[in-house]
Formats: sequence, structure tokens, C-alpha cells
Amino acid sequence: MGSVSGALLAVLVSTLLIRVLFLLVWKPFTVARWFRGQGVGGPGYRFFVGSVPEIRRMKAAGSEVVLDAGSHDFIPIVQPQFRKWVADYGKTFLYWFGAVPTVCVADVDLVKQVLTERTGLFPKNYLNANLEALLGKGLVLVNGEDWKRHRKVVHPAFNLEKLKAMSVVMADLAERMMQQWQSQIQKAGSHQAEVELSSEFSELTSDVIAHTAFGSSYKQGKEVFSAQKELQELAFSAALDIPVPDLLRKLKFPSSKRSMRVQKLDGKVRSMLMEIIQGRLAEKDTKGYGNDLLGLMLEARALEQEGHQMLTTQEIVDECKTFFFAGQDTTSHLLTWTMFLLSRYPDWQGKLREEVMRECGDAVPNPDTVAKLKLVNMVLLESLRLYSPVVFIRRAAGSDIQLGSIRLPKGTLLSIPIALLHRDKDVWGHDADEFNPARFEHGVSKAAANHPNALLSFSQGPRACIGQNFAMLEARIGIAMILQRFSFELSPKYVHAPKEAITLMPRFGLPMILRNLH
Repeated sequence: MGSVSGALLAVLVSTLLIRVLFLLVWKPFTVARWFRGQGVGGPGYRFFVGSVPEIRRMKAAGSEVVLDAGSHDFIPIVQPQFRKWVADYGKTFLYWFGAVPTVCVADVDLVKQVLTERTGLFPKNYLNANLEALLGKGLVLVNGEDWKRHRKVVHPAFNLEKLKAMSVVMADLAERMMQQWQSQIQKAGSHQAEVELSSEFSELTSDVIAHTAFGSSYKQGKEVFSAQKELQELAFSAALDIPVPDLLRKLKFPSSKRSMRVQKLDGKVRSMLMEIIQGRLAEKDTKGYGNDLLGLMLEARALEQEGHQMLTTQEIVDECKTFFFAGQDTTSHLLTWTMFLLSRYPDWQGKLREEVMRECGDAVPNPDTVAKLKLVNMVLLESLRLYSPVVFIRRAAGSDIQLGSIRLPKGTLLSIPIALLHRDKDVWGHDADEFNPARFEHGVSKAAANHPNALLSFSQGPRACIGQNFAMLEARIGIAMILQRFSFELSPKYVHAPKEAITLMPRFGLPMILRNLH
């Protein structure tokens, strides 16, 4: 009996070994040969780890870099591997995320093919379980019919009338923040004060999301945001973890301390969101579900389509996680980098202030008046180009598929380096590394010669960010109100070292000298 068991164990071990060798040796070899036959080169595959150690090494070197405040080329810090490999192998090349073949798509025409495809041939795929804990399986991450179902529910929350109602909340909360700044200036007694703006904008946009999307106060949502921030750091710290093949993952290795911390934080966030949801449900008979994003989702929960709930309670929790992060973090950084740029270019700061005073006067900006702020919009778009909050998009080939002249095998990952594409001189011209809002004078579609819609900060196509009008409205109102009240310049303490932690942020914050205009 023992010999039979031993023989069976030997067969199982040898079968497992053969499958592991196939996945980690033979398959990468054949895939690399397949791409080479199509003229696609790249750094060679290393057993199990792929290109990850080289990426880590380049990023570690980049993390030591500090830029001159006049330089906007942070690629050596954030995406050094793409800068090097595009120079070595061209705009389309193969590299390895562990044993997973990954094609860098840094050609704007190929990017357009990927992002505008409407039948789901290039689904979202991030290979990072911690990112799912951060965002939830909401609109950003789901694919196929689930995505269509989620979008149908969420989309009405961002129509024009809803945005107009949200703008009042945005302005009220921005007004409260600026009153605090004015108090700091008065206390300083020198007509000016230093304020660290990145944390201020983080709190502002958190409060806006909490009020407009979930009807809760910042105090109620503060613990959610605190846990989400830690989840963000943990998700980014796992971004270069070597993916373990499914075959080996089934062996159930012990969880790491980081994984256990992620699980604990995820549980905490979900519990807090359920409290908000249950509070709303308890009031539905007297107050209804509410007229915000959460209310719309709860209404959908009560409906059925073809015998199924439009959204389950857990799916609502996932969407809450998505919008608590995506709706807050990106807008916060858009405001931060725009203020950085306006402090660096005081002539543009002056032009924008003149425009704001002409169109808004001293009145609180609203959707109608900020729609007339053409220069403000141009600067915001140029800020998105140079300092896009999201610097990277990943998709996958959902089947064997043709991309341009290249045939991709099913399962190939696609990396789209937004930050690098936004500095491509073939697309944006000789001044691609420079701050030039005038390039957007005639709109986004005509900003890059021969390449309409080359601005990728909100992605494009059917999976473009559903909240981009919300983000741009909040940014226009915030910048306009600041320009009405303050002049500003960079603090001498500022250190220019952009860093990526899922989104792009200043590593050491944005200390700014604010002066009252009145």
C-alpha cells in the first residue's frame, strides 16, 4: 500500500514539475520566438522573475532623483524602464511581468485601437489583488456584461443637472477651506502664510466626494479615506510583485503580513461602507433613497432586470470603494499639479486671474460661469498632459487578436505608458516637454497634430473615466475661487520629486506661499 501511495505521489510531483517547466520555461521561450518572428524585440526573459528585477533596479535609482522645479520630465523617476526600452527596441516591445508576456504599447495609433475597441477584446487586467481591495470590483475593474450593468446604474449620477447640484456643494466646501487659509494669513500677521496644498486638496476632494456621492460628512467618511490611503500604499508596494502562476497559487502558501493587513483594511472599509448603506436604507421610508450616487445605486438594488438584481449590496459596496478613491485622489492631484504649474508660470497665473475676474467677478463660480473660462480649461488640460494623475493603463488580450501589424496571443498583457506618450515629440511637437497651454486653444481633439484625442489622462473610448466632467468641474471651480482670493508662489521648501503610488503625487508635498488679494 505504501509503495502505491509513493508511486502516486511521484507521479503527481513529476506532473506538477512538467507543468511548471512548461509555464515558466517552454511557454516564455515559444512566446518570445513568436514575437521576434514579427519583429518585436525586448529585454530577454529570466526564469520566473522575467523583467521585474531590472524594473525594480531602475525604479530604485530613479527614486533618488530630484528635479529642477522648471523640469517636467519625471520619466526617469516614474517610468525609467519605458524610457530605456523604447530607446532600445522601439515604441512596441515585449517584456516580462514574471512569466507573463507584456507588450508595451507606446505608439499612439495602437493605443487608440486598444482603448476605442467596443466589444471587450481588450479587458482590464492588473494582476494585483491589492488593487482590487483598494478599488473594489466596481466600474473601473469589472469587464464584459458586469461593466455594462454597473455603468447603466452609475451613469445617471453624472448628468448635467446632477453636476449643477453638486457644484454648489463643491463651492461651499472650497469656500470653507479658503476661509481657513485666510485665518492662517491673519494669524501670521505678515499678509502671507505658507500652506501645504497637497494635503489640503486631499481633504477638500475627500469631503466633496463624501457629500456629493454618498451624502455623508467628511467626519463620517474620514476613517474610510484613512484606510483607503493605507490600502493605496500597500497596493502600489505590490505592483512589482512577481505574479505566481495559478497552478502554484492553488498550493495555498501562507499569507504574508502585507496580505493580512490588506484583508484587515478591506474588511474595515467594507464594514464602514455597510454602515453608511444601512443608515440610508433605514431612512428610505421617510426620506427616500436620496438623490446622489448612493441613492441611485440603492434604487437599482431594489429593481430587477431579467430576473436579477441590477446591483447587489456587495456590488454597491465595491462601487463605493471605487468612487471614494477614484473620485477623490485624481482630482486632488489635478488641483495640486495645476497650482504647482501656475506658481512656476506667474504670467499664466495673471492671465487666468484676469479671465476669472472678467467672467465671475467676486461671485461664487458656477457651472455656467466656469464654462466660459477658456484659459483656465487650457491650463487644466496642459496640467493633465504634463502631470497626469494616472500615468499607466494596463489591458489584456482577451483572445488571439491582431494589434496593428502584430498578432497577440490570448493572455498577453498590454502596458500603455501615459506619461511617456504625453511627452512624445512625434505626437505633441518639439515642445512636448514644455508647459504650453496654448496647444489646447482649439480643444483636445486639435492639440496634437494629426493625432486627435491623444490626451489619455481620463483614458478614451467606451471605458473612458465616467467621472471626468465631475473632476473637471470641481477643478475649474476650485482654481477659479483660489485666483479670486489669493496670489501664490512656491515655497523655498518645495522639492520637485514627483512619485507614483497608483497616482502621481509630489513626494514631499506642495508647500505654497499664499497672499490675500483683498
